[in-house]
Amino acid sequence: QVQLVESGGGLVQAGGSLRLSCAASGSIFSINAMGWYRQAPGKQRELVAAIISGGSTNYADSVKGRFTISRDNGKNTVYLQMNSLRPEDTAVYYCNAEVVLRTDWGNKQYRYWGQGTQVTVSS
Repeated sequence: QVQLVESGGGLVQAGGSLRLSCAASGSIFSINAMGWYRQAPGKQRELVAAIISGGSTNYADSVKGRFTISRDNGKNTVYLQMNSLRPEDTAVYYCNAEVVLRTDWGNKQYRYWGQGTQVTVSS
């Protein structure tokens, strides 16, 4: 019904940059919050950054000043620009979206996840 497709992960040296993209498709009425999470081996999934439809953003302390989240509402796409990458940023990055669907019972909000994209930062 709704798919989130991520792209832009890869291998980069410490200090380098990557830009992740996540496009939502399907029978979407609207999207409220969109965000990026990450999960490193042996660790719990954690919030990296989030952005609501009005543009307000929220960042994990560990990425403030280095990562920037943005979105294109017309394309149902969220981006994560990652600069000054560190080895500890290595993880699988997951896109997340709170999507509103039109149903026979009214508008309903559901949470969707992307498949994940690997980001590896070498020292």
